Amino acid sequence: MINTNFSNYSAWHNRSVLLSHLIEKKAQGFCPKEKVLTEEFELIHQALFTDPDDQSGWFYHLWLINLTIQPDYCLLISSWPSNGADVIISSDINFDCLDLSPFTCSHSDTGTFPLVLYFNQAVKGVNSSTITVDTVLNTNENLTWHPVSTNNSGTAVAWVTHLSLPDLKAGSLRDYPVKVSLGKSPGIVSSNGFQCSVPFQIEFRFRVQNLVEEVKKGLDVEMIVWRDENYQMEDKDLQDSGAIVSLDHLSINSNTEPAASSWVEQIIANEIELFRELLAEINCKIGKLTLARLLRATSAYATIPIEEVLKLYSELMKLDPSHLQYYKDEHSLVLMKKVTSSKESLLRHCWRYKNLKFPSVDNPICLRLNNLSLSRIGSVEHLLWVQMLDLSHNELQSIEGLETMQLLSRLNLSRNKLSSFSALEPLRLLKSLKVLDISFNEIGDHSIDTRRYLFSSPLCHSVRKNLNGDDFATAGKYWEAFLIFKGMNLIQFDVVGNSIMNGNFRSFLRKFLPSLKWLDGEELH
Repeated sequence: MINTNFSNYSAWHNRSVLLSHLIEKKAQGFCPKEKVLTEEFELIHQALFTDPDDQSGWFYHLWLINLTIQPDYCLLISSWPSNGADVIISSDINFDCLDLSPFTCSHSDTGTFPLVLYFNQAVKGVNSSTITVDTVLNTNENLTWHPVSTNNSGTAVAWVTHLSLPDLKAGSLRDYPVKVSLGKSPGIVSSNGFQCSVPFQIEFRFRVQNLVEEVKKGLDVEMIVWRDENYQMEDKDLQDSGAIVSLDHLSINSNTEPAASSWVEQIIANEIELFRELLAEINCKIGKLTLARLLRATSAYATIPIEEVLKLYSELMKLDPSHLQYYKDEHSLVLMKKVTSSKESLLRHCWRYKNLKFPSVDNPICLRLNNLSLSRIGSVEHLLWVQMLDLSHNELQSIEGLETMQLLSRLNLSRNKLSSFSALEPLRLLKSLKVLDISFNEIGDHSIDTRRYLFSSPLCHSVRKNLNGDDFATAGKYWEAFLIFKGMNLIQFDVVGNSIMNGNFRSFLRKFLPSLKWLDGEELH
């Protein structure tokens, strides 16, 4: 059927379904996979170059590319703490460990700190049987691992457990080594069915540093003000290469990481060359989109030509405005990859926040990703260390991905396009969050959140079922906000500039969030 009519979409679709099954089962004549797919690429080229405007073949080509580059292995790719890190845990949010790396300091007021593992694809089966944590302060069997995800599937790319901290006297220091091992016992399986069988080990040390009582007595928390004049970039700590070692992507031993096959590299290189030739002759929007996807696929074995990819998506926004949001999202993901591509690139967005009241005590590092026209967040595996994040003046409609940043304590989401509290659902998983700014968004502008009818939302279904009678009495018509912020210990919250903010909602927040010290810049008494 395809040979007589390249425009037969149903035939291409059925071919992909059948071929997937035959390759998976390694049926006779359909193995090895490389030989079969090479022949399929030759077939689809005939269709694409016969009529580049016919979309039927393009969908099949996209399926072929995804099947070609899809990793057939499961790996740990990032963690916090990172391998080899020396971490300082402060017992107070205001103490910043100024004598040490600003990127390996954290605070805890709960007596625990998070251990985060990030995989190259969503996995299940992370538990004390498949992960061994060796430390004198915790028994491995007593550690509970949780998927960092807003859905209820039991799978996630990031998993977290919490290690107990010692009860030390103020100001005392002692190193506690931690060794994390995985891959020795089966059980961690990706959503695609691949076992995480590559053995890997993470080792780091931590110590707890408390404020001496004299400092604690004179210390008060200051309201965060997200203004340019409160940031300082010229900081010797940020320029010291030794201080930023923990920003590196988790290093996987090259002897254990499966390398991209020469066949995959050759296929992608050939496809890139073909589509560059095509675009030199015609201005084809789906050809540009395919080339952008191919160039991004080179990340498995080479450095992505990021500027070329960004240019392609910018051109597509103008060429195909009906799919503008999709191109914006993809452009944002590539831009995030650019920002996190190297230490130098990331440091250009790292600023020291200056506490004006106590300049020698509270000077956290803020990752400023404001004014970048971001509509989507990506590359979070490089940002597990972030504790203060400025995403203001962007175009975010969702904050999916932020939930993996378990250290996040201060977050600025002001002046984006967040239209409802359901868009803030990832915040439910950020237990360290103390300061939140969602001012000047679109919350309350839309009486109905239509996304709940388009996507399965745990917030609108399973989570809402957990509301009891007392909760409904407390939440009233603000039940979505109640579900998001229930259990949080926010001390500073900015909501001004949203339609929902009125006297009633203000009263609800003051009653519902007793830990609040500042609301919309006003100190509460």
